[in-house]
Parts: sequence; structure tokens; C-alpha cells
Amino acid sequence: MTTDIASWIKERGISEVECIVPDMNGIQRGKVLPAAKFVKSLADRTLRIPGSVFIVTVTGGYPEDVQHIVPDFDPDVFLVPDPSTLREAPGYKTPTAYVICDAYNAAGKPIEIAPREILKKVLALYAAKGWQPVIAPEAEFYLVTKNLDADFPLTPPPGRSGRAETASEAFGLEALSEYEDIIEQIYDWCEKAELNIDTMIHEAGAAQLEVNFIHGDPLALADQVLLFKRIVRQVALEHGVYATFMAKPMADQPGSAMHIHQSVLGIENGRNVFSALNGKETALFRSHVAGLVRLMPQILPLMAPNVNSFRRMRPDTAAPINVHWGNDNRSCGFRVPVSDAKDRRVENRLAGADANPYLAIAASLICGYIGMVERMVPPKMLEGNAYNRARTLPRTLEASLDRFYQCKPVKSLLGEDFFEIFWAIKDAELYAYQSVISSWEREHLLLKV
Repeated sequence: MTTDIASWIKERGISEVECIVPDMNGIQRGKVLPAAKFVKSLADRTLRIPGSVFIVTVTGGYPEDVQHIVPDFDPDVFLVPDPSTLREAPGYKTPTAYVICDAYNAAGKPIEIAPREILKKVLALYAAKGWQPVIAPEAEFYLVTKNLDADFPLTPPPGRSGRAETASEAFGLEALSEYEDIIEQIYDWCEKAELNIDTMIHEAGAAQLEVNFIHGDPLALADQVLLFKRIVRQVALEHGVYATFMAKPMADQPGSAMHIHQSVLGIENGRNVFSALNGKETALFRSHVAGLVRLMPQILPLMAPNVNSFRRMRPDTAAPINVHWGNDNRSCGFRVPVSDAKDRRVENRLAGADANPYLAIAASLICGYIGMVERMVPPKMLEGNAYNRARTLPRTLEASLDRFYQCKPVKSLLGEDFFEIFWAIKDAELYAYQSVISSWEREHLLLKV
């Protein structure tokens, strides 16, 4: 491995290497090393980082009472780069490479709470059954005017015409061309970084875009979504605007999602196990859907990890409020797209664009896996508008966390330590949020109550 990586770096004239570690929120942390020092570290195991990197909150703090999992004296973990993730980093004056790293303890065992390891664990469960999941994510994001004071609301930026969008422009080609320079640079940089993005469309929100990824291996796609977010934000800054993957960045605009299309192939024959030889749906397909319907509401924080995430889930906003499933029905939490038998799949519409891609994909796949293994039976497929049915998803992060920790079927497979750490991080973030007095409170309570 060391020889291959060294040759790759030398051939491309790489001077620096960004060693990336995805934390629990999907934020990229890590180290930047001179290329020669990076190559040397592969042989002498000197590429290390404090183990607390996996318990940092989104506010930069740390949860309490988790020392039995991550000791408070904060020992190092060893980083091992995954060669399959090595790629040129676009946009740098100094020739730079990205590489995503896995973490191991001093005994050489993987750090089991690491988000990338969680997804690997889920894929191993599928492999043990002779199954290979295939996914295709869709990531939505907004372009917004630079916001230098967080007390002020976000606003759409002007496009090439010099005017900002004020109304819905879903699938608008003229609207899309308003940001042509940004879009072209995103494509160029993604091509350089070898990200397999497919189509880009203008979504319903003002200056809201969506990119579809070509279907493939779940771990590889999670890596790509992680790097895509980085690239999009950097391109936006080059053009004097921000790009945001917040689930609900503007009160009067739709939220941003990360829809996950998923199917399962047989490892031996490569056939879609969701379809029988006669083209009909299989019992495994229905059980996979049943697992999603039954378990996803219990582990929703993995799909909606922030207080802002729940602002997205409102009726008639292309975001689900319950977990019905239906054929080509975008009001449902789980949509079965129109497809031929070999491409039969289900689209999970719960995840926000703010979700950690490793954990969201792992959560979606583990629910389907449990359904398949336990031969669950789904409820009747919904015909009609799911927004006319009762809300069954939690309305807040606080309510969602209460259900999350009690989900024994998923906890037993993903690990007690992971559940405890994730819950502690989100509880700490929730406490920090609830400690802030909002402008709404000052506006409506200051001089009235």
C-alpha cells in the first residue's frame, strides 16, 4: 500500500496531503502533512490524532460522562489512509491530495464509534448474508448571500442577471443558468476529484440546487458526498457567496434533503434481490421496506441530527411527516420509483442534507436489513397524499432523542458505545441551543408578558 500511494503522489507532483477524519456530525477534521512526511508516516505509524475527534460537538465542545468510552486523558488513535479515497484536491495553489482515514487503537483494532466504521459494520452484516447494498444519494443545497452576522436571516444571492430569486423555480433551466459559472466550476472540480456526480437541477427553493450521484457502493458514495460538500462550499466562496447544506436555512423556503435510493444485489449472481425472475417484487423487498417503516422513526436523529433538521419536516414541503410508502409518491417517507425489475429500489426521503452521510446511509440500510432478516411485513402501500395522514415522526430533536436511545434492535447491531456517544453529543448540542434566547422571544415576549 505504501509503495502504491507514494507512486501516486510522485506521479502527480503532490506537495501536501489532507488526512481527513469524518466526525460524528460529518464535519471533516484531520491533519495536513507535507507529502514526504505523509508517505513516511505510513511506514512508521506516526499519523495519529486524539481520540476525542469523534466526540466533538457541532459547537466545538465535548459531552460529559463519556470517559468510560473515550478516556478524559484523550489518548491518540492511529490513522490509516484508505487508498481508494486518495484523489487530487481541486482549487489549491499548492498541489494537494485528499485521503480519508480510518482510526485504530494501539492494539490495531478499529475505533468502533467512528462513523465510517459504523457503515462498514452494516455492510459486513449484508455481506454475511450474501447481499451487496447499492445506493444513490441526492444532495440538495442552497446558495446564499454571505452572512457575516448570524443574527440576520439568510437571503438568496443575485445571479448572472444581477437579481436574486424571489419565487419557486423548480426545474427552471433559465433559473439554473443564473448560477452557470458556479455550476460549471463545481462540475470541473468534482471531475478533478473523481466524484461521480450525474445530473444537477434547480430545486423548488430560491437558489436551491440538487445533484444526483451515480449509484454504487455505499461506503464509496458516503466518501463522495463528504468531499462534495467540501468542494461545493469552496467553489461558492470563490464566487463570493456561501453554499449551505442546512436542512432549513430560510424560513420561507423549502428544506434541503439527502434522499437515499437503495437496493440490494446478490453477491454471487449480481441480481437485484428485490425482484423475482418474473419481474415481480419479492418478499425480501417488502420486508426491507417494512424494516424502514417500523424502525426509521425510532432512530431519526441519524437522519435528522440537528435542531434545525426538524424545521424541514412540514406538510406539503416535499419533506415527510410520517413513514408511509407508495409508488412514485413524493409525499411519502419511502417512495418506490418507477423502474424496471433490475432497478427496483426504494427511496428514503427522511434524511436532511445536514445528515452525516455515513450514519444516514448506515441507518437506512440497517433498518432494511433487520426487516429482511426478521421477515417483517409492511403496512399497506399508500395511495394518495401522505400529508393528509397523521404525523408520526417526532417534531423536535428532543423528542427524537428520547426514542433513539430505546431502539434495541438497531442498538444491538451498531453498538451500545456508538449509541451512547451519539446521544451524548446531540444532548449537549441541544442544551447549548436551548441556552440561546432567540429573536422570536424578544419580539413577542419582551414587552408583552
